[in-house]
Amino acid sequence: MEITWVTWTVTIIVIAALLAFDYIFHVRKAHTPTIREAAVWSAIYVGLALVFGLVFFALGDTAHAVEYYAGYLTEKALSVDNLFVFLVIMASFQVPRDYQQKVLLFGITFALITRTVFILIGAVAIEMWSDVFYLFGLFLILIAGQQLKGELTGDKEDDEADNIMVRMAKKFLPASDTYDGDKLFTVENGKKVLTPMFLVMVAIGATDILFAFDSIPAIYGLTQEPYIVFAATAFSLMGLRQLYFLIDGLLDRLVYLAYGLAAVLGFIGIKLILHALHENNLPFINDGENVPVAEVPTTTSLLVIVAILGITVVASLLSPKGRALRALQNAERYSHRYTVLPESASAEERSQAEQLMDRWTQEAEGVDQKWRDKLLDHKDKYSRIIRTAHEARLAAAAQRGDDAAVSRRIVEQDGPSV
Repeated sequence: MEITWVTWTVTIIVIAALLAFDYIFHVRKAHTPTIREAAVWSAIYVGLALVFGLVFFALGDTAHAVEYYAGYLTEKALSVDNLFVFLVIMASFQVPRDYQQKVLLFGITFALITRTVFILIGAVAIEMWSDVFYLFGLFLILIAGQQLKGELTGDKEDDEADNIMVRMAKKFLPASDTYDGDKLFTVENGKKVLTPMFLVMVAIGATDILFAFDSIPAIYGLTQEPYIVFAATAFSLMGLRQLYFLIDGLLDRLVYLAYGLAAVLGFIGIKLILHALHENNLPFINDGENVPVAEVPTTTSLLVIVAILGITVVASLLSPKGRALRALQNAERYSHRYTVLPESASAEERSQAEQLMDRWTQEAEGVDQKWRDKLLDHKDKYSRIIRTAHEARLAAAAQRGDDAAVSRRIVEQDGPSV
C-alpha cells in the first residue's frame, strides 16, 4: 500500500472528527460516565483501531499491518501507564469527578499534538542520519533501567502535579484556590484569575511532553514509516478517556506494569541497536561498515510484546500484593469521594457512594497486616480519610433512621485497621 498525502489527509480528518465527536456528545456536558457507557465506547474505539489494521491486510500490505499492530499495542500499554500519572495529578488538584472527562480529553488532544511533532522530528532525524537509531536504542534502555530502579527501590516520582510549569504559573499568574465549574478563568475581587482547572491542564500538558520522549523512540523501533507511527499513536490514545473510567480502581491491580513496560522498552531498545549495527555508518564501529548481526523481524516483535504484556497482566491480577493494594486504595478513594459528594447529589448517587465505601472498607479491613505495613506509607492520612467519611455516613444514617454497621464499627474502633 502506497502512503500518499491523501492517506495522511483522510486519516487526520478521521482522528479530528473522532475528537470533535467525543467533545460534543460526551464531554461538553459535565457528567461522570457510567460503567456501561465507558465499556461500550472503549469497545468501539478498540474495534476501530483493529479495523484500521485489517485495512492493510485487505490491501495485501501485511508488513505495515504487523508494524501497526505492534506499535498500537506498545503505545496502548504506555498510555495505560500514563493514566496512573493522570490519576495522581487529578487527585492532587482534587478535580471534581464530573469535570475529569474534560481534563482527560485535553490531555489526550495535547498528547496527540506533541507526539505528532516528535514523530515529524524523528522522521527528519532518521532521514538525515540513520545512526540516530543508536541514540534511540540507548535512550530506551536507559528509560527501562530507570523504571526498574524506581520500582525496585521505591524511589519513584510521586509529585507530578507540582512540575515546573505549574510552579511558574502559580508564581507569576494570579490563581484561585476554588473551581468555578469547568472554567479556566474566573473573577475574584474584581480581578480575572486562573482556576485550578487551568493549572491541572498545565500539569497534564507538561507531563504529556515528557511521555513523548519514550513513546516515539519506542514505536520507531518497530517501524520507520511515519504514517504508521502516527496512526498507531493516534488510535492508542483514542478511547483512553473511556478506559480511565472503565478500569477506575483496577489500575491499582497492575502492580507489575512497570516491570512489563521496562521489559518492552528494553527489548525495543536492543532491537534498535541491532538495526543500527546492521545499517552502521559510524567510522569507529567496524570501520564504518555494516555489522553482520541478526535483526528481529517485526512479527517476532509483535509476539514478544503480546507475551510480555500478557504475562504482566496475568501476574498482576493473580498477585496478593495487587489485591491488597486495590482494596486499600479503593477504600481510601471511595471514602474521599463520599465526603466530597455535593449536597445536590441524588438519593441514588448517595446510596451508591455508601455501598462502594462500605464494600471497599470491608475489603481493606481483611488485608493482611504485612501488606498494610508495606503498602501504606501514609497511615495517618489513610486513617483520617476513612474515619471522617464513616463519621459523616453514621450521622446521615442516624438522621434517616438507617443502619450503618460498617461505619459504626469503624467509628467505634477509632478508625480503620492500619
